[in-house]
Amino acid sequence: MKTRNIALILVGHGSELTSYKETIQKLTTIVRQRSSFTIVSSGFMKANSPSIPDAVSSAVEQGADKIIVVPVFLARSLHTITDIPRILGLENGQKQGKISKGGHSVEIAYCEPIGADDRLADIVLDRAASALEDLDVRKGTESSNDAGTEIFEDSLMLIRKEFGKKFEMMPQLQVPIVERVVHATADPEFAQLLTFGKDAIEAGIGALKRGADVIVDVKMVQSGINHQTLRRFGGRVLTYIDDEKTIDLAHKERVAMAAASMRVATEHGLDGDIVVIGNSPTAALTIADAVQNKLAKPALIIATPVGFVKAAESKDQVSKLPIPSITVRGVKGGSAVAVAIVNALLAMVR
Repeated sequence: MKTRNIALILVGHGSELTSYKETIQKLTTIVRQRSSFTIVSSGFMKANSPSIPDAVSSAVEQGADKIIVVPVFLARSLHTITDIPRILGLENGQKQGKISKGGHSVEIAYCEPIGADDRLADIVLDRAASALEDLDVRKGTESSNDAGTEIFEDSLMLIRKEFGKKFEMMPQLQVPIVERVVHATADPEFAQLLTFGKDAIEAGIGALKRGADVIVDVKMVQSGINHQTLRRFGGRVLTYIDDEKTIDLAHKERVAMAAASMRVATEHGLDGDIVVIGNSPTAALTIADAVQNKLAKPALIIATPVGFVKAAESKDQVSKLPIPSITVRGVKGGSAVAVAIVNALLAMVR
């Protein structure tokens, strides 16, 4: 159900660089697809249009009588404390108030900037991992990873010591994958939650050896996969989450960006490739529908979305497809789990 008469406006600083406005607009599109607000738009302090007053006026013209304003700034500053409230017509320090626009009285609720957040830390680490991988590719050195490799191996030894008897009861091909997932999550329960379809591991290894691409739902999954190893076999990690067709489709049909990206990926062709869903239940449901309708035939589907809404159902639907799959039962999962599974397969191929 949409939130009527309430608009959400994302406020950016503004820049002469076109990429700045494009980034804020893409973020606005993502928020629009994920939110219940009928009006989601952006405004800028300077350099870009629309300005903050124009964004407010546009929202009022579309019928909003309440407006929530979120400054897309990392930390509190003079801009967020003084400048933006002044532009909005709020007194210094006010978080709520009423202003008059076009003869209408409008309530404004002004939010804190984004601030430090665990979710931002994940993005920072993803960026760092990608940069480290690029450095390794350019320099051809393994020395920078020695410490990390030692810690990883020590962690696996502890996991094997703890779960040695359970591992002995598992099919041996499953053990490296379970080890990696438990290591990535520090959650031993995944040893029971991971579900392997018939010949799923063999199908994944075979596809990677043939140079299959890995199609992922979100950038967090893309950045965590070992691109260097995948490239050795001729494969690529692809995501269509930022593709113009995805953005247009999501906006036109009011579907989630990740779901739209899977439809675009299907149009591009993913037969024989590996599809990895680490974040979005709707993306998993979309690829399941494509397989059921014989629009796609990937070699393997890895589905590990996390959450209480549709996550368990989406993974269950993927596990019932006539396609090899690796999934996680229940509400647990996440991008880190999906990445661990793919990297385990790559290590087995290597």
